[in-house]
Amino acid sequence: MYAELLVYAGLAASGVGLVGMGAGYLLRHRSIRWQLGLVAVVAVLSVLAGVMALANRMLISDRDLNAITLVVGVSAIAATIVAGALGAALVRWSEALQAGVRSLGRGSTYVAPMRGPREFQALASELEATQARLDESRERERRLEEARRELVSWVSHDLRTPLAGMRAMTEALEDGIAPDPARYRLQIRADVDRMTRMVDDLFELSRIHAGVLELASELLPLGDLVSEALASAEPVARARGVRLGGTVAPGVHVLADPGGLSRVLANLLSNAVRHTPSGGAVEILGRSVPDGGVELTVTDACGGISEEDIARVFDLAWTGAPARTPGLSGPATPHGSQAGLGLAIVKGIVEAHGGEVSVGNVDAGGAGCRFVVRLPQAGVPALP
Repeated sequence: MYAELLVYAGLAASGVGLVGMGAGYLLRHRSIRWQLGLVAVVAVLSVLAGVMALANRMLISDRDLNAITLVVGVSAIAATIVAGALGAALVRWSEALQAGVRSLGRGSTYVAPMRGPREFQALASELEATQARLDESRERERRLEEARRELVSWVSHDLRTPLAGMRAMTEALEDGIAPDPARYRLQIRADVDRMTRMVDDLFELSRIHAGVLELASELLPLGDLVSEALASAEPVARARGVRLGGTVAPGVHVLADPGGLSRVLANLLSNAVRHTPSGGAVEILGRSVPDGGVELTVTDACGGISEEDIARVFDLAWTGAPARTPGLSGPATPHGSQAGLGLAIVKGIVEAHGGEVSVGNVDAGGAGCRFVVRLPQAGVPALP
């Protein structure tokens, strides 16, 4: 008997279910409240169809059938009301999410509403995280565009000044009115070298930004690289009255591109010397760190960087506030063009090595800045 009940109930429910699936297909593009209402109706009709099938087999009396039909009808009404209410709530939550998605494109702030099913809350939280990432991206784009405009302005200024001077000096030489032709020729040569360095910096930056910077890494003694960088910067530092010093822990080697890492050290020292007043000191230190990497620090006496500017130090074309650049008159530095390219190149080369560079203010020994370069390649014992 129970097997017969199961068979008839199953056949009736299957028939209603197939019809419900067809109706669901027809309603697939309608509101979710229609989908929920259909689920409630199919569930109730499946029960009613099973009861009617059993009644037709004379397994249920007419009195019981009427009672069951009444109960099923009331249940259908209650299920439809609950499904409608739940569907309306889901529609409201869905519309709130749609409004949040639209707000992402307008750039307004989106705050995830903590209501609705857990899946909706997770989706809202993801939208809020996406909003934060978009805000960061817009800020980076704004700063990059601003840096590009500043770069064009600074490069134009730095090129216009020596070009105007060279033109005046060449005209004086052509007209034979130059009071000291030899000095004019030396100045023209110095201006040409300056513009050449600027073009080299721009070319290096273009390779970094294009992701085509090629590195030929070798195992290098860190002490030799630091000594060469100090020797190169010494004439300019001496002319500006800046003391240079540096130490490297013995036996530290680093796997890096020789030209790239030398450029990093030269630019950092050049920047430190340029922004340190006469009588100040610049110090470079190199060592292995506990996590297995190599750390280089360059400390100067520049006077510090303001909190609002410290995040822009490595931006393209950033040159710093006048308060940070005391005594810029004097010999030109051997590296960089003072157009805000040197530190941007440092960041690009260090990141190409898989490392990171940062800067912070220090108070020990006079207010200044400390640039820290960390490379992931572990230091190794000195080779025999």
